[in-house]
Amino acid sequence: MSEGSKGASLAFGQVVIGPPGSGKTTYCHGMQEFMGRIGRQVSVVNLDPANEAMPYQCAVDIAELITLPDVMENLKLGPNGGLIYCMEYLEANFDWLQEKLAACRGHYYLFDCPGQVELYTHHDALKNVFAQLAKWNFRLAAVHLVDSHYCTDPGKFISVLCTSLATMLHVELPHVNVLSKMDLIEQYGKLAFNLDYYTEVLDLSYLVDHLASDPFFRNYRRLNEKLVEVVEDYSLVSFVPLNVQDKESMRQVMQAVDKANGYSFGDQEHRSLEALMSAAVGADFHFASTLAVQEKYVPSQDKAVEEEVMEL
Repeated sequence: MSEGSKGASLAFGQVVIGPPGSGKTTYCHGMQEFMGRIGRQVSVVNLDPANEAMPYQCAVDIAELITLPDVMENLKLGPNGGLIYCMEYLEANFDWLQEKLAACRGHYYLFDCPGQVELYTHHDALKNVFAQLAKWNFRLAAVHLVDSHYCTDPGKFISVLCTSLATMLHVELPHVNVLSKMDLIEQYGKLAFNLDYYTEVLDLSYLVDHLASDPFFRNYRRLNEKLVEVVEDYSLVSFVPLNVQDKESMRQVMQAVDKANGYSFGDQEHRSLEALMSAAVGADFHFASTLAVQEKYVPSQDKAVEEEVMEL
């Protein structure tokens, strides 16, 4: 895995990024277990120096190199400045990372990254780490997690779209945007449109019209129109819905990532995957479209009315 070695074997993996609370660590834990059950050897690499309680089996932990509490105490930095310093320190110690990763040769890698948005939108330290991994023959895809409940607020969803686009352009990796916590999507409100409108990022003018019905946002209509025009002009942002506890949902995300980073699995793993899915009890794991996800996690108005009638 030496730099510049063309004959070195390829290593595949995911860099799991996203804002705080989006479920990155939970995703890494769930994906490690899911891939393990289909026969894939997985090593999780914790690159978050603030991550203290890790539910997954950690193969490489940045805490052995540097921790956020130590940086904040010794350098008198806040959490944001401390995280940036930690990533710059990691960038300056590539030899440590290379040595640790060499011990997991032949595995599939999950990189659990920090939750500071600036690291993925304009700061270069983590981007340079990913670029160095590419020089070591790592074929990576960025899995950008976004909390799905932002779909229930048009203003926040526009912000999510802009952040996702900025992240895709800055990180410069094959990218899979994921709407996490699908089972909780309507906990903070109802969706204004069908789920596929948000996952496929369809005509956003409807979203601007819906947003204009709010007196607070009415004065910012032209700004919102320009923001959604930028997103639509690039035509890059779309989302894959995810519920970590749902095997079929995990399989769809895994396949999207495998396509993005170029990983191809053999017949044996394919058979194991089919066996795992066929073992699922009931029909809940046999849907394969966003419409099925919506039917499962976003009850329609007709169904809600029907349930109210039944209760009466």
